[in-house]
Amino acid sequence: MTASIIDGKAFAAALRGQVAGHVAALTAAHGIVPGLAVVLVGDDPASHVYVRSKGKMTVEVGMRSFEHRLPVDTDEATLLALIHQLNNDAQVHGILVQLPLPDHLNADLVINAIDPAKDVDGFHISNVGLLATGQKAMVPCTPLGCLLMLRAHHGSLAGMEAVVIGRSNIVGKPMAQLLLGDSCTVTLAHSRTRNLAEVVRRADIVVAAVGRAQMVPGDWIKPGATVIDVGINRVDAGEGKTRLVGDVDFDSASGVAGAITPVPGGVGPMTIACLLANTVTACCRANALPEPEGLTV
Repeated sequence: MTASIIDGKAFAAALRGQVAGHVAALTAAHGIVPGLAVVLVGDDPASHVYVRSKGKMTVEVGMRSFEHRLPVDTDEATLLALIHQLNNDAQVHGILVQLPLPDHLNADLVINAIDPAKDVDGFHISNVGLLATGQKAMVPCTPLGCLLMLRAHHGSLAGMEAVVIGRSNIVGKPMAQLLLGDSCTVTLAHSRTRNLAEVVRRADIVVAAVGRAQMVPGDWIKPGATVIDVGINRVDAGEGKTRLVGDVDFDSASGVAGAITPVPGGVGPMTIACLLANTVTACCRANALPEPEGLTV
């Protein structure tokens, strides 16, 4: 068996196209332009690249992009004052604070200062609670992207057995909640799960988000299962070079699975696309307009 490849790049491009269409319709019918504000504190090179990419794609789909770049020594009061300002700005429908923050800033305090209705990352404690109890919430972007790809590949997920490897607040826990919401039977496993290989082997859907390079070999995968690899790990490629790999050993798993996401080019591109989708959803909710279909759960 050779697994079919779930092309995250193509899926993300299509989702951005949907977002652009909804933005154009909002503007034409109501004169509303969704706005996304991104706050970056410090000089982490990877964060700067990511923020530039977000800003570029925000503009490409017709939305307003507001970028706030603050020095690394910014104090908590200054950052919280900026968030308060953005919470009260009617042109801003989504607020994202780029993580990680410098060590002297309390990330939980900062995230929970964001208006939950504008929390397009889905990290605010109110959105976490709403998602966990099956209510309408802003959903974290990476798990949302995984779910949208699974729905597109399978249609209904009802009754399927899913194993999520990894228990982070950003991916593992919300991913399990989303799969439960789609009527999967869900096991939330992690690096200390006993007999992890046996647990994974019974899954129709495997979502690997543990952060360990190629931790999941092909012989852990049930024949025909769908594998969603969230991991992004940089490993030595020899001669002073590195390469990106996932949490799953792609070469061995792709010979067993029915479908699999590659790394890179799988889940990664979906994260920004879902951020844009969440911003449109937040804009519609703020203006008491019908939410666009296909952009959220």
